[in-house]
Amino acid sequence: MKFAIALFSAAHAPSSRRALLFAQAALAAGHEIVRLFFYQDGVYNAANSVVTPQDEQDLPQQWRAFVSEHQLDGVVCIAAALRRGVLNAEEAQRYQRSAASVEAPWALSGLGQLHDAIQDADRLICFGGA
Repeated sequence: MKFAIALFSAAHAPSSRRALLFAQAALAAGHEIVRLFFYQDGVYNAANSVVTPQDEQDLPQQWRAFVSEHQLDGVVCIAAALRRGVLNAEEAQRYQRSAASVEAPWALSGLGQLHDAIQDADRLICFGGA
């Protein structure tokens, strides 16, 4: 089965951990992940500027490692990211900001990427959100 996974909650939310565990289990079971799409507060899971307390799991780091290890298509919604100050180097330069907080393996892109993933996948699985 081919999954598109959308994550709407920040790294400290339980649904972010559940999304990662689901994605790991899906690949372990032989399924395919068409795309991971981080939207709304989910964009914080891709930020390398998030500092996780020592007694908590570093989910942004775990997501980066997972996406890199499995060479997945990890997309961060550009509008949601800009609204939250989560920028890659190109956007930081464009908006004259001093620092970028998103780098490979993540790509900033629009909602069209989520739409395309939904069309390619057998199932869309969403985590978090209101």
